[in-house]
Amino acid sequence: MSEAPSNANDGCVGPTSQDAGKASACAGCPNQSACSSGAFSSPAAVAAKEKEKSELKNALSNVSHVILVLSGKGGVGKSTVSVQVAQSLSSRGYSVGLLDVDICGPSIPRMSGVVGREVHQSQSGWEPVYANANLAVMSISFLLEEGDAAVVWRGPRKNGLIKQFLTETDWGVGGLDYLIIDTPPGTSDEHISIVQYLNDARSMATDNTSGASGAIVVTTPEEVSMADVRKELNFCKKTSVPVLGIVENMSGLQMKVSDLKFFRTNANGGVDTTSD
Repeated sequence: MSEAPSNANDGCVGPTSQDAGKASACAGCPNQSACSSGAFSSPAAVAAKEKEKSELKNALSNVSHVILVLSGKGGVGKSTVSVQVAQSLSSRGYSVGLLDVDICGPSIPRMSGVVGREVHQSQSGWEPVYANANLAVMSISFLLEEGDAAVVWRGPRKNGLIKQFLTETDWGVGGLDYLIIDTPPGTSDEHISIVQYLNDARSMATDNTSGASGAIVVTTPEEVSMADVRKELNFCKKTSVPVLGIVENMSGLQMKVSDLKFFRTNANGGVDTTSD
């Protein structure tokens, strides 16, 4: 898994394998011609890969635990859970980093109360924004000139920025006890890449075959959400990412009947409010 390109087919034998580009799993893969030509196994390509691994290892060597927040479905509250976990850990004195890799829909800065802030470049890398003394936040939102600007990027460019976040963010001299990574919905390029990068950087630092310490999977009660979340759990199984737990968000609401308000349309097309 760690050698396979992010857009490879299931069952990829790896671009440096003797069967690369020739195995049955290679049929229809966008990398088939490159693999069969030896482009990934050339001395220059191998050296570049080793350099990338070294950069990732150095950058994350002082991060004790990395937790992914995942869900196959959008709108279930991944970012909310990410912020709550990060805030809870930081309030207990742990040094926490909160990394937003939802490139097209970054919402962590607003939920963390640091919207509108900017990151600064120093000799040691990007300096994250601090939501409190123990909680550092990094997001593409801090790099956009306009808050409502659309990020219209293909997979390789997104993956490149995720790698930059991992290798160029300066989390501080003491490092981090926890790095919480908020991900976009699905099981696509960003998810495969983040797992591969963590495997390259931290696989020897954990007791399992994954560089991630584990994943928190978020769902809502309806079957439409749970069907996609089951796919996410299968993704975790295939990539050997331990599942720390599943959060069922928005599963209920308890309040006094007297606090309920009902809305109805009046004859003029307006809305009347009643507590009856």
